[in-house]
Amino acid sequence: MCVDFAVAKYPVTVRLRDGKECTVRLLQSEDAPRLYEFLRAVPEEERLFIKPRLSARLVRQWCRQARPEENLTLVMLHGDRIIGEATLHQRPGGWKRHIGKVTVLTHPEYRGVDVAKLLVKELLEIAPHCGLERLEAELNGERTVAIRALYQLGFEQWARIPGYLRDMRFQPHDYVLLGIKLVTDEEYAVALG
Repeated sequence: MCVDFAVAKYPVTVRLRDGKECTVRLLQSEDAPRLYEFLRAVPEEERLFIKPRLSARLVRQWCRQARPEENLTLVMLHGDRIIGEATLHQRPGGWKRHIGKVTVLTHPEYRGVDVAKLLVKELLEIAPHCGLERLEAELNGERTVAIRALYQLGFEQWARIPGYLRDMRFQPHDYVLLGIKLVTDEEYAVALG
């Protein structure tokens, strides 16, 4: 149901805080060159949670083998340029299958105009339709703009561990876990009586 909802809604047009009109849509296989260019522009410390090393091959594989029922990726485009990416990661089973994970990145030239906030807001609308009850986001402590955007959307800090993370150069970073409880369809039904 989650994938059907997402496919039916997108693409959508959004307006950034500075007035620029942008398009939000699902990641497509032909986005690989644009996505690679976008990811290379994002500072390495912010790409900390992308487990394998960034390569053009990895990005092509990511775009080609998109499985929205597990990793639903939205991109924001200004013209033909990807300026933001947000992914809703879902677990197909297990004891955390009701908890989704959100990752979000914003192009450095488009910071402070609500790119991350708008993308995560879209994921917040999609997540309950996927049967998710909570969302969490793992970030390093330096991601202050992303952390602030998540706070504005209702996320709360669930944990902060100083120096817990190590980047590719083995430099320490704080680990920050943010989370939000979602209102599910069942809760809407109960509230309406």
